[in-house]
Amino acid sequence: MAHGPVADFDVGGKIVAITGGASASNSPSWVLAKGAKVLIADLRLTPEAESLVDGKTVIYLKTDVAKWPELENIVTVSKDVFDDVPDVYVAGAAVFEPSWSNFWDDTETESYGSVQINVNHPLKLTRIAIRALISRNKKGVVLIMSSMARYQGNFGATMYCTTKHALVGFTRSIGPLDSHEGVKVVTICPGIVDTPLWNTKPTLRKQFGYHPKLVISARAAADAGLELIESGDYKGGSVYEISALGGRKIPTYFITPQGTI
Repeated sequence: MAHGPVADFDVGGKIVAITGGASASNSPSWVLAKGAKVLIADLRLTPEAESLVDGKTVIYLKTDVAKWPELENIVTVSKDVFDDVPDVYVAGAAVFEPSWSNFWDDTETESYGSVQINVNHPLKLTRIAIRALISRNKKGVVLIMSSMARYQGNFGATMYCTTKHALVGFTRSIGPLDSHEGVKVVTICPGIVDTPLWNTKPTLRKQFGYHPKLVISARAAADAGLELIESGDYKGGSVYEISALGGRKIPTYFITPQGTI
């Protein structure tokens, strides 16, 4: 078994699987520049993502992350195309608040779609990653995309904040896997990222306090995610925040808010 911590982990030449990889905030260009091979797992391709797919180093898999077999298929295709399991798994697919205006007027009766996508999918992907990596006796990293909403609350985004809180608890709990089995699970928590979500829905900008001074670029968030994957300074269980105020590792206790802009 690949015992011992992951430590420094260069993604160059590695296989990176990214759920939600067609979105602007999860674009694979940040690992392609390092010479990685990429599996994009998403429901559909954006024009930008489609331009990257070449069938050799960048593979697209139509994937509904709420369905376990489709997540399992990521590993299957990686074996078929790249002759190995992915080294890095980025759980980037997520949804924002449902379309209804408040929590008690929801239309769901069996389960919450946002929980299926924002919580169950990262947990299932992590389990799949652990099994795949251990089966090949190799070390690897799982990067979970969370949000600064992880320790905040917002009445207008009850479900979103709740799901992001869950991801931090999961990451903290599974942190020892790094030293036990050589699989590092970490979470990045961006603030407001410049994505089409804010540009196409002006009502959201007003409702959630969008301001240009508070926004970071998708590239800045990606660079922080890459650092979290590659640097041995970030052990399993690390939770890292990146915002317009800069980046910082979030402690388990006594979290003080950043200053103002």
